[in-house]
Order: sequence, then structure tokens, then C-alpha cells
Amino acid sequence: MRILLLEPYCGGSHGAWAEGYVEHSRHDVTLLGLAARFWKWRMQGGAVTLAAQARGLDHRPDLILASDMLNLPAFLALTRGFLAGIPTALYCHENQLTYPFPPGEKRDLTYGMINWLSMLVADRVIFNSRFHLEDWFDALPNMLKHFPDCSHLDRIEEVRAKACVLPVGCNLRRLEEVPTSRASNESPLILWNQRWEYDKNPETFFRALYALADAGVGFRVAIAGKSHRHSTPEFQRAKERLGDRVVHFGFAEGREYDCLLRQADIVVSTAIHEFFGMAVVEAVYGGCFPILPARLSYPELIPEMSHERCLYDDFQDLVAHLRWSIAHGEESEAVCKKLRVAMSRFDWRVVAPAYDDTFSGICLQGNSRG
Repeated sequence: MRILLLEPYCGGSHGAWAEGYVEHSRHDVTLLGLAARFWKWRMQGGAVTLAAQARGLDHRPDLILASDMLNLPAFLALTRGFLAGIPTALYCHENQLTYPFPPGEKRDLTYGMINWLSMLVADRVIFNSRFHLEDWFDALPNMLKHFPDCSHLDRIEEVRAKACVLPVGCNLRRLEEVPTSRASNESPLILWNQRWEYDKNPETFFRALYALADAGVGFRVAIAGKSHRHSTPEFQRAKERLGDRVVHFGFAEGREYDCLLRQADIVVSTAIHEFFGMAVVEAVYGGCFPILPARLSYPELIPEMSHERCLYDDFQDLVAHLRWSIAHGEESEAVCKKLRVAMSRFDWRVVAPAYDDTFSGICLQGNSRG
């Protein structure tokens, strides 16, 4: 089976997803992608560029798999002369209706409409978590009611009926080649491996660390993750205030990043937005004890038996969870071993076959209709 994978924003987690599926699928997957920058322009104009690239294909695919950064109706219109009638699947990493904007920024419904129109034309709509699916369909009526008439509200159930959940695949196998290097004679190492962005809420994370430091709790911290901002004042303040506790500061990738995952004892998220959580999955598989909000996609990632220990409700609960995990190293480690097994369900070795079967089913369904 031949699949054409379209990713207008082929970098970061989007790029890892696309390239991971190409590598692990039993199908023949051709990836057409664009650099991960100018996200608004990618959603507006990426379809034109990718349609031009598709003209260079030496074969006709059996299925088109597009990420939600693509204006799928525009792509299909631009390629109707040579790709007409091919089944399509839309993979939703995120959406433009519920992404939280910083104070003062206003949501442009143009991009939510691109998501919606793409879902309407796709044969299958795939979300990366159940939380994401529910979050989108909860917000969708409000967007459609915003318009003056012909609101499409009657089409929502039609789209929901063709929606399903397939998690993001993660390359966890690579971490098996990195030895654990946690030091038993040093203070626990807390890891931040989220993006240095507003939606990951780093100020709350640092506020929790300051509370621990002021109380005399022993810990070290590794501040990794990527920044797309010119200025990150909250991170610079943390580096200065935490001083020698900071053992790593700045973006880490490749072997350096993998070693951090195997060295750290605790991984923390304070996110106000998370539809999946690849960074957390990788850290937990690497052996970190997770301390995560009891909302968003995190209750899906963590088995219910570990919710009380790993998920927090508010700031005071976050600090309490941190204090417990630091003070109870052996108990935390026992939890980590069970969670590591649970995270293996997100490895590409498990996820890719589920993708493959889903896409084969879409093609079979399309052929039966034809």
C-alpha cells in the first residue's frame, strides 16, 4: 500500500511524528514536508507548495495522510487532475479553536475554519488523544454559531462519526541504548523538557522550585526544551536565582537530550495546553517520576492506579507532590518502573501497526464504495 504523507510544518514533534511513521510503517510512505516556520503561512499557503511537489510523484498513492496544518480541501482541489478519488485521513496534532493565547492576543477563526473544512473532506479524522477529540467537538459549535447563517451545525455529528484516536508514535527504543546514570549520592534531579513558551506555563514551574529552595529542600534542576522567543526573562531569572542547583540550561538534542532523560529523577509539567505529551512520555520511559496536572491529556497518559501519586490539582498540590517525590526516592522509583512499562504502548513498534491497520481499513472501505 502506498501512502502520501503531507506535513506543512515538518519540524519538532510534527516532524518526529511524520518521519517516525515513514520509518516504522509496513506500508510505502512518501513524505512531502515544508520547514517548521511561519505556521500561519503554512496553513494558508502550504497546500499550494505541496501540491506542486506532489506533481513530481512517480506513482499514484492509495491514501493521502495529512496533518492538521494543511488546508486539505485546497490541496485536493489543486491536485484533482492527478490525485482525484484517493481516500484521505487527517491527523490532528492540535487545533486552532482551543489553543490558549497570551493575554492581549485575539483568536483568528480563519485557522479554525481551515481545520473544520479539512475535517469535512477527510474520510477519517484522527486525534492524538481522547481529550483532544472531546476538546475540539466541545468548542466547535461556538465557532460555527459565530457566523451569521448556514452554520453547518448539522454536519458536526457526521464528522464526529468518522473521528477516532491514535496516539503519537514515539521512538522510545533509542533510550534503551542509553545507560541509566542517576547518582544515588546527589540531590534528585528535576527535569523541565517542555518548550520555553507561554502555553507550557514555565513561571509556575519556577515558582514551585523557589518554594522548595526557600524551604531548604535539596534538589538539582535541568532546564532543557526549545525556545522560539527572542527573550526568555523568566528562564534567565530562574538560572540566576537557583544558581548551582542548575546543572543544565538550554536546548538539548540527540544524545545529550537522551542522557538527560536517563539522568533525571523527576519530570514536571505545568502546562495549560497539552493534547498529547511526547516530552513526558519520553521522560517517563527514560525513568523519570512524572508530576503532571490532573487535566488535559495527562490522565490518559498515566494509568489510573498512579493518578493520585502523579497528578496534582493546584499549585499547593504541585509543591506537595514535588516534596513527596524528593523525600521518597525508593517509592518513586517503584512507581517509575511500572510507568515505564505503561509508556511502551506509545512506542512506534506498537503504534505503527495500529496506524497501518487503520489506513488499510480506510482504503478497503473506499474501494467497497467504489
